[in-house]
Amino acid sequence: MSNTLIKQIPFLSNCKEVIAIKKGFSSDDKYLIHMPDGNKKLLLRMFNIEELRSKKTIYSILKRMQNYHVTCSKPLAIGEAGNRGYMITSYIEGKDAEDEISNYTVQDQFNIGLEAGRELKKMHALSAPHQMSSWYSRKIEKHKKYLDAYAACEVNVIKDQKIIDFIEENTPLMKQRPNIFQHDDFHLGNIIVNNKKFAGIIDFDRYDWGDPIHEFLKVGIFSREVSIPFSIGQIKGYFNNKDPEEDFWRLYSLYLAMCVFSTVIWTLKTKPNMINEMLNKVYVYLEDHDYFDRLKPKWYL
Repeated sequence: MSNTLIKQIPFLSNCKEVIAIKKGFSSDDKYLIHMPDGNKKLLLRMFNIEELRSKKTIYSILKRMQNYHVTCSKPLAIGEAGNRGYMITSYIEGKDAEDEISNYTVQDQFNIGLEAGRELKKMHALSAPHQMSSWYSRKIEKHKKYLDAYAACEVNVIKDQKIIDFIEENTPLMKQRPNIFQHDDFHLGNIIVNNKKFAGIIDFDRYDWGDPIHEFLKVGIFSREVSIPFSIGQIKGYFNNKDPEEDFWRLYSLYLAMCVFSTVIWTLKTKPNMINEMLNKVYVYLEDHDYFDRLKPKWYL
């Protein structure tokens, strides 16, 4: 990244230091920017100019999140520099929770989960745009496509018909579900911790609109493998330190069941060499639920 390009961004014209950030799966080029005033740090994302419109939507969502006091990056500037787009936000100090949390005590892991659940609840105060079609219609359409693709592929999941029957029996539950903001990638890999405490949530790029319970999918697929205390904490924190009712577990199980088939198809399309690894993850959560004979997973104590 050249200084010439930085000088084209008014917000950064007097910055002291620019450090490239290599971590993460985003296609954006990310930089940690040190500003001259004290210890102030900013995050700069550079991206293809064609993405500017979609990035402006994310920028406006981050702005809306400030209204709900969500602990996430504050949006500061967005625009064009040369033939690239850029977005500048505040920088959340700390480390990736996925890498760090297993070094903490069970109580600290649980407390970080509680805080994460409370933050998720705040995000869900934002309603979907009024022109957005219902969650039920969008989710059913996607699921049918995945199921058709699964029927035509060569991968066979154990007891697949039992899983399909469970889905069909429970899909009517989605009809009255709310249409709200979904972070849609809410797991330990997108949470920052600092001094053994929750420091913020990052990466809003995969946002969507729909049922808030759908957000908990990533607990069952990813977070529970890294930290069960965090996973229990996130659920309890969301429900105001209480255990959720059975209707939560039934919808949670429904979305996990649907995810069996979308995971297979998504992996075959994008990372076919990882199919066995992804199937292992699927079998972990199928065992957690005894192939949906139980709604509440075994790890939720």
